[in-house]
Amino acid sequence: MVRDDDDTDKYRRLFDKIDSRHLGKFTYLDLKEYLKDVDHPISTNDIAIYHLFQNMDLDNDHSIDLKDFIKYNQSAESQIKSGFQNIDLDDDGSISSNEILSYLSKKIDGNKDQDRKLKKFLQWAFNKNEKITYDQWHNFLVLMPRGNGNTRLTTAFNYYHSFNNNIDDLEVTSEGDVTLINDFVEKFKYFIIGGISGVVSRTCTAPFDRIKTFLIVRTDLKPTLLNEQKRKEISLERHVSNVKKIRSPLVKAITSLYRTNGLKAFYVGNGLNSVKVFPESSIKFGTFEITKKLLRKWNPETGEFELSKISTYIAGGLAGVMSQFVVYPVDTIKFRLQCTSLGNYSQTSHNQILVETVKSLYKEGGISIFYRGLITGLLGIFPYAAMDLGTFTMLKNIILKQSGGKENELTNLQTLSIGATSGSIGTTIVYPINLLRTRLQTQGTFAHPYKYKGFRDVMWKTIQREGYQGLYKGLIPTLAKVCPSVSISYLCYENLKRLTKLDKP
Repeated sequence: MVRDDDDTDKYRRLFDKIDSRHLGKFTYLDLKEYLKDVDHPISTNDIAIYHLFQNMDLDNDHSIDLKDFIKYNQSAESQIKSGFQNIDLDDDGSISSNEILSYLSKKIDGNKDQDRKLKKFLQWAFNKNEKITYDQWHNFLVLMPRGNGNTRLTTAFNYYHSFNNNIDDLEVTSEGDVTLINDFVEKFKYFIIGGISGVVSRTCTAPFDRIKTFLIVRTDLKPTLLNEQKRKEISLERHVSNVKKIRSPLVKAITSLYRTNGLKAFYVGNGLNSVKVFPESSIKFGTFEITKKLLRKWNPETGEFELSKISTYIAGGLAGVMSQFVVYPVDTIKFRLQCTSLGNYSQTSHNQILVETVKSLYKEGGISIFYRGLITGLLGIFPYAAMDLGTFTMLKNIILKQSGGKENELTNLQTLSIGATSGSIGTTIVYPINLLRTRLQTQGTFAHPYKYKGFRDVMWKTIQREGYQGLYKGLIPTLAKVCPSVSISYLCYENLKRLTKLDKP
């Protein structure tokens, strides 16, 4: 189709704006910079920009000259006009948001929850306009890539949906803590709000964490489960005389902590646990995203970068390793602080004990002592990532199959429930490793005076003293905090997002 001079001039003017260096051609980075300057809807989505650049680069020379640009625009305009006419059935030169909604619903087989996402997408794309003119339609889509077999409009929705699907970034760690690390690299506000939500969640569930640590380091408490042989060793007379005194280790832990300093005793170390939320989540998210980009491969059949299941597991594992390595000294200090002889915990004395704990650690073994037990801790990262990811995927597929749904059609409640369940299963599997790591970090303290030569030594002595069930001391409070952690984190996240109006497209 031959275009008139007005169209050619229009394309040339747009080309000159993108070619800000006046080289007669522009690169991917030039295109990205232009989209950022004009605040284009895909300006924060690198994959969408890359696909758009690939659409324009007709001769595959990694640069777009005016000839390429004009050809792209001529082809794009023809497709855009055809799409508009298909929706504008009454031929009045404008289309309503309801007509677009109906068109998209048929293309993506939307259910009730998908309809809500479609409406938010239309608000984002067309700024809440009830009537969209052809110029508005054209201006939105002309710099929108076209996916393999999809229209520009459905491709735009897919990019929007994948980039704004925040709930999938919920993270349940092997310690039972929850972090929301949404879009840290491109949307710093989401990261801040996710971090605040994590701090609130960890503070609310701090007593569970404190009880868990107490149970792990105290070997004078009977294991929760007594084996038959141990039961037989207790004489009938002694058992009868002390039956009223026998209580579960969990009750003993709660009572002992409360007697030391009341409710304050349950929050020892919470400040450090909260402080590490931001570096831990940013490093984990950043490493995960970078690793995914390095490991994914281009699939010419689908026109997408794809990441295999094994690569996803590796990316998740490496992200966990990197974040744990950076925040590990904070964990060591927290556990040592919780194992210090409890005295009068006024705010001043607590700060002094924190400083003294750091000083005594450094004098005892220098920088390396802050990383004692690190290898043991890292041993649990990959199996935890595999169990968590595998369980999440399995439960997700089961629910989708039963409901007859399609990919990405889980409700927020379903996603939260699956995340809590998969996280709990993964936590249970690797719990003995975390217990042994904690004992290596706290060895030689007031609460845990034993000394160990390494992983094998601490494992053997733990089993020798407490049996295999001793490897699971503290598991109950760890699992007990998962559900409230998930609920509090997500509740805070959604309300903070609403207050700061981040949920508006």
